[in-house]
Amino acid sequence: MTAGARVTTALAPARRRGIVPPLLRERVFRRYWGASTISMFGDQISGIALPLAAVIVLHAQAAEMGYLTALEWLPSLLFGLHLGAWADRHGRRRRTMIGADLGRAALLATVPVCYALHVLTMTQLYLVTFAAGTLSILFNVSDATLFVSIVAPERYVDGQSLIYGSRALSFMGGPSIGGLLVQVFTAPFAVIADALSFLGSAFFLGRIRPAEPPADEEKGAVTAGVKFIAHDRIVRASLIGVATINFFNLMFAALFMLYAIRVLHVRPGVLGLVLGAGAVGGVLGSVVTKPVAARTGVGWAYVAGCFLFTAPLMLVPLARSPLILELLFVAEFLCGFGVMMLDISIGAIFAAVIPDRLRSRVTGAFQAVNYGTRPLGALLGGLLGTTVGLRPALWVATVGGVGGTLLLLPSPLPRFRMPDPAG
Repeated sequence: MTAGARVTTALAPARRRGIVPPLLRERVFRRYWGASTISMFGDQISGIALPLAAVIVLHAQAAEMGYLTALEWLPSLLFGLHLGAWADRHGRRRRTMIGADLGRAALLATVPVCYALHVLTMTQLYLVTFAAGTLSILFNVSDATLFVSIVAPERYVDGQSLIYGSRALSFMGGPSIGGLLVQVFTAPFAVIADALSFLGSAFFLGRIRPAEPPADEEKGAVTAGVKFIAHDRIVRASLIGVATINFFNLMFAALFMLYAIRVLHVRPGVLGLVLGAGAVGGVLGSVVTKPVAARTGVGWAYVAGCFLFTAPLMLVPLARSPLILELLFVAEFLCGFGVMMLDISIGAIFAAVIPDRLRSRVTGAFQAVNYGTRPLGALLGGLLGTTVGLRPALWVATVGGVGGTLLLLPSPLPRFRMPDPAG
């Protein structure tokens, strides 16, 4: 072997290390990230398959789509506070997340089974959606603590970028795969992919053993998360703004697929490709959030993400032939960019400002309000879609979402910067 060859061979591992992000070289984080990535892809597939099962197979109308969307988020309003308190007191967050994964896999598996037996109904979709949403809350309030158990404070933005980078990729690939699976196998059978993804997530979580914060033995503290949010100006401001955004965004989400299929006459497979292609913006957003946050501050990055998440959706009710697909693509591209920027930014902010012992309770309380507004928005969307029409209802939803972003501007959030780890 020549000296030049030896140098090239020695540099190869170094080059690979330069390509692979530092956190992904750590086995525990890599498996945690793998669990999240698999589950996210499955969620995106069922995110298009379940609504299309309602629209195409069960012939759901606007009001029924509103109910279905509402039931996905209603558990946050009903159980968020208590499940957050239970997770803090119980500890063992990783085991809780594995149990939630297995439960959701079993629930979703009932959809294709009942369809094959010709007994699938809207009532079953309602029940599966509600129960799976409840387990999702339990998973999420536990995940917030597991993340900070695995990732060092100085790497919070890096960790959130990797997690939400996977989410962006799932937005790109999941709907495309889901739309094709619906066309080839029908919508109910496409749901199988999400059930399998939860099993994959449980497998990877079962292979890590991070040191978690101990269970909080304090009694009578269900409302501790609420009190923290009420007194913390950063978390409180974020909750007010994003809860408003999500109220109107769920109005939009409840009607979007119905509008695209029945008014714009977009085929399911094409709709999946449009949603997936638009999510390229999410991938870009996950890449640029860190440099943007470093330059402007993570608070301004969050506000900018909220604006980019809401304003481009106005292109959907504006869409007219012959530019329907082009306008839908631009709307989804910019919306995906914005949602990645806001999610990564606020994830890092919350990891920095919320104490470990209260993390699940604050997350539960935050989701109780933030996600709790979603079923209300979905129900209103279904009502407006039925009474005034789909396009006017989408205009109300998109303009209201931009208004939620404007609520953030007077708050201290835009000026927030991550604490200096050396300080």
